Amino acid sequence: MKKIEIQHTDLQIAPLNFGGNVFGWTLNEQQSFEILDQFVGAGFNFIDTADTYSWWVNGIGGQSEEIIGKWLKSRGNRKDMVIATKVGSETQEHGYDISKKHILKSADDSLRRLGVDHIDLYYTHFDDKLTPVEETLSAYDELIKAGKVRYIAASNLSPTRLIESFDAAEKNGLPKYVALQPHYNLVERSSFETDYAPLVEKYGLSVFPYWSLAAGFLTGKYRTEADFDNTTRGGGIKKYFDNKGKAVLKALDSIAEKHGVQQATVALAWLLAKPLITAPIVSATSATQLETLFAAPTLKLDTEDIQLLNEVSK
Repeated sequence: MKKIEIQHTDLQIAPLNFGGNVFGWTLNEQQSFEILDQFVGAGFNFIDTADTYSWWVNGIGGQSEEIIGKWLKSRGNRKDMVIATKVGSETQEHGYDISKKHILKSADDSLRRLGVDHIDLYYTHFDDKLTPVEETLSAYDELIKAGKVRYIAASNLSPTRLIESFDAAEKNGLPKYVALQPHYNLVERSSFETDYAPLVEKYGLSVFPYWSLAAGFLTGKYRTEADFDNTTRGGGIKKYFDNKGKAVLKALDSIAEKHGVQQATVALAWLLAKPLITAPIVSATSATQLETLFAAPTLKLDTEDIQLLNEVSK
């Protein structure tokens, strides 16, 4: 599979990024191994997780990194993988925290759980809105110089704090973020396109959207009140089932039928057709779901398809 280079790095990735929040949550260790084997077997190599996945299960998280670490060790394929993890999220033990002390400790904990000597891409997961950006970046500088982290990235930082981070890095010779992980999909467009896209272009960031299928809404499997009531995610995605959301689903249905693919494949292909998007983050709990995702990079939507999706999702 054709690889893409993450900007300002030497990291080569295939155009889908597997989201590891399901490991240790909706998938046990054996199921996680099977999904990871299938993902890599199809030519993909980019795995995303966080130090606090899945803290909503046990209060502190760490399960996802541990499962990925065991899988890497058992498969002996660390050199072939690009591993991203994050720091800064809350748990039942602490709030959001991107202080230097917390970052340095958390990085060592992540390295231990993952069983690796370095993290390829290390994200500021959430902003505590208190720590000076210089302090956060100086922690990353220390980790990079120690060989524990290759490159850094940002998620859930406000545009203002993102700009401040680049200004501080330039002024003080500190590391710069090379990628952004924003909330972006067919039913969540405005924030990224208005607030972040100009910064992505200005700083040359690679973009890895999370919730690229709107927590499953864009798969098209939620169509009635009962559908939303029968899933743990129902409450969070029911808000999309308005006139716009229904129009998006109708367009996805039409285009999916035209190309002989699933709605989720079309939704991901729309993202991949965007010039600023590098590799959407995807997740799956079955081989069938994976196959639907795998089809996205090879689906070439035509101008009519893209125009229709752009129009109904405005």
